[in-house]
Amino acid sequence: MARNVAFDLNHPLMEAGLESPIDEEGVHDSFSQLIAEQSQNGGASDSDAFELQELQRQLDEEERDNVAFLSGPGRELREFQGRRQRDAEWEDAETQADPLIGERWSSATLKILSSMPSRTIGRNRGAIISQYYNRTMQLRRRRQSRPAIRDFSRSARPSIRGYGIETDSADAEVSKRDRLVNNLQNLSVSDRIRMLRAMPLNVSEKSELRSLALHKEKRTLSRRIPCCSQLKYYIINGARQGWYSWLSFLHSLHLWQVPLKRVSGRFGSGVLSYFLFLKTLLFFNVFLFLVTGAFMVLPQALHPPESEGRPSFTGLELLTGAGYFSDTVMYYGYYCNYTLRKSCRDDGEVHNASLSNETRPDCVSYNMPLAYFFTIGVSSFLTCIILVYSMSKSFGQSFRIDKSHSILAIKTFCSWDFKVIRKSSVKLMSENICTQFKELLAEVSHKQVKNTRCQRLWRLMVHGLAWAICVASTTACVLAIYYCSDHMHQNLQNLQSDLHSGNPVTNPVTNPLLNEASLLALPVLVSLINLLLPGVFNLAAWMEDYESPSVRTYVSIGRNLMLKVSVLGVLCYHWLGRVAADPGSIGLKCWETFVGQELYRFLLMDFIFTILDTLFGEFLWRLFSEKVLKRRRKPVFDIARNVLELIYGQTLAWLGVLFTPVLPVVQILKLLLLFYIKMSSVMMNCQAPRKPYRVSQMTTVFITLLCFPSFLGASVCVTYTMWSITPSSSCGPFRELKTMFQAGKQWVEELEKDSPNLSVLARAHSYLVENPFFLFLGACIFLIVIYFHSQVVDGQRKIIGLLQEQIENEGDDKKFLITRLQTIHEQKRTPARRLASQNSNC
Repeated sequence: MARNVAFDLNHPLMEAGLESPIDEEGVHDSFSQLIAEQSQNGGASDSDAFELQELQRQLDEEERDNVAFLSGPGRELREFQGRRQRDAEWEDAETQADPLIGERWSSATLKILSSMPSRTIGRNRGAIISQYYNRTMQLRRRRQSRPAIRDFSRSARPSIRGYGIETDSADAEVSKRDRLVNNLQNLSVSDRIRMLRAMPLNVSEKSELRSLALHKEKRTLSRRIPCCSQLKYYIINGARQGWYSWLSFLHSLHLWQVPLKRVSGRFGSGVLSYFLFLKTLLFFNVFLFLVTGAFMVLPQALHPPESEGRPSFTGLELLTGAGYFSDTVMYYGYYCNYTLRKSCRDDGEVHNASLSNETRPDCVSYNMPLAYFFTIGVSSFLTCIILVYSMSKSFGQSFRIDKSHSILAIKTFCSWDFKVIRKSSVKLMSENICTQFKELLAEVSHKQVKNTRCQRLWRLMVHGLAWAICVASTTACVLAIYYCSDHMHQNLQNLQSDLHSGNPVTNPVTNPLLNEASLLALPVLVSLINLLLPGVFNLAAWMEDYESPSVRTYVSIGRNLMLKVSVLGVLCYHWLGRVAADPGSIGLKCWETFVGQELYRFLLMDFIFTILDTLFGEFLWRLFSEKVLKRRRKPVFDIARNVLELIYGQTLAWLGVLFTPVLPVVQILKLLLLFYIKMSSVMMNCQAPRKPYRVSQMTTVFITLLCFPSFLGASVCVTYTMWSITPSSSCGPFRELKTMFQAGKQWVEELEKDSPNLSVLARAHSYLVENPFFLFLGACIFLIVIYFHSQVVDGQRKIIGLLQEQIENEGDDKKFLITRLQTIHEQKRTPARRLASQNSNC
């Protein structure tokens, strides 16, 4: 248990400024010079030592004189006994804290220990003499400027005789306090602090005396200070208080601060990493929505195009995203392919002109195709920069010096925040610290068991069987998704061909709502596979029986990632390889809107099945375990599956920005609801892991997976769509163009026609943007920078490991030398003891 240690702040070394090893760095540089001076002037050292002894004696006499007259009869003896008791407690605490002292070394060994560099921390005789000399000169100047406390008369000295003793009159007690406050006011600040520290009073009475003395001093000064200076003081003080209040208010605005602390205190850093990752995704989607909303959605919403009419709202659109929502700013097909112009002469009149019309000087124009193209490109580029920066920062934080042994000492002595005063905050902080201790102790006490050759062979066979089951189940599910999507595509083609040829349809009385609801079949199948297949992965992990929970989590993340990447690959082929390649075969006038509706349906079905999993997999399982099985065990929160669900949904959002500019809003609402649902479910239905473990690099892994498989795959698909696939000819801002990329080329050509001086810009665009070589070169340079940055981080990690090993070796060397010295000392003392015993016998 930690013990409060009272340091002697009146010691001359402490007054001289040697309060910490940090302050000794300036002293260490003058060691060699001081030692040389001391060796040359051997006689001066004796006089310096004598002067130091005289100075110490004067300070001791002054201290005794200051305290003696404040003490009552017999108080000196009690103070001496209390001091001896505190010294004994301090020695016991030091013995328990230092294992070398606890070994009960001999006096000669203790002398060697006291002279070791780790004990002296750079202090030698020359540095101490220099510091004492400087302190002596300061004390002499101070004594020349003002008299010491012992030079005051007895009546002028502050006295506490009778203070705190019950008297018959309350006025006498108040007058004694006033006299004591007045006497304290007559002293300097350092003497006042020293006197208050030496008074045998409790802390509350000392604080009250200090505040009274300071308050009266402020009132006396305020009478002498002019009004302008007082007003200036009040203004500065008010501004400072306002700034501190503003900082406190900004700190309280941190999103989900208290819930995250509760999760960290009860479930540890593993579950906390999931919610922190969800918070990170929320910020990414807010940024994406602000960019697309300001430059794409808002201008088109203020200038809506002419439409023939929208279908009535039936409610099914909330699930399918079709029907009423098809002709809104939600999808690609609603956006126009002309320049939006607002006349500066006519009030509020809007002119819609094609791209070929000349720009009039009296109009404010906004090129919608160009804005659509550059908004998607710039938002993707900025997101990539933020992701790479977050990943590099996370790498740097995860590979710092964070060994469990060192962090355990830091958590023990430095983790408590003494500014916390509320009971709920104190309880929350204590739970958090206890959970961190459990994780660190579990990592320290973890021992790797060495298995025999047969056991290793058996474990290898079990791991191979588990991975075979996971790969086979993933392949079967991906094939099911592929054939289901192909079957739906064939049905749409057959239906469209029957309508065009005039042949009778298999089901002539077709319900439009039923046809619209049938589009949910593929999203439901994919979401059902994402829900059930992780259970098979958990069963395979149970077969493998991993000893480390963190290793089990990483393996589960790898298997779930394999499933998500395979599913998204099949879906991208379905959308871009089948639907976009031949949209007329299935009767689509605007295939971009259809792909946007598909992405909306997949995102919504993923959210619905996540809620069902929370309801049946956590809530109902807890009730079944408590009511039917009569067991208190609750399910453990599956970090890998839930994190990969977040990455899967975010990949759909990044894919759908080109086809559904409002899809980030849907993702924001989904993440907000998901946070509160998961938070409530975790606190009510889940339990902490039975084996606590610390996941220091979990956030780094999540950001890396979000950057490379997720964002990189979505960027490749969007870039391929804009560069290679022909857009629809009857909808969208890029109609009548061969590719979406030609919108930028057309704009550059118009600039060159309007102002021939900008021909350099056209040539730069043709060489740098249209040529894929320069794009490939830029991507390679970007990846090389990332690679070298990761190598630098890896090198720093290796250097940190070598330094830690060197520190451990230095400690072992000290222990070895001390043991050898102890052995030699014991060997020298043994003959002396024998000789003494022989002489005594004689």
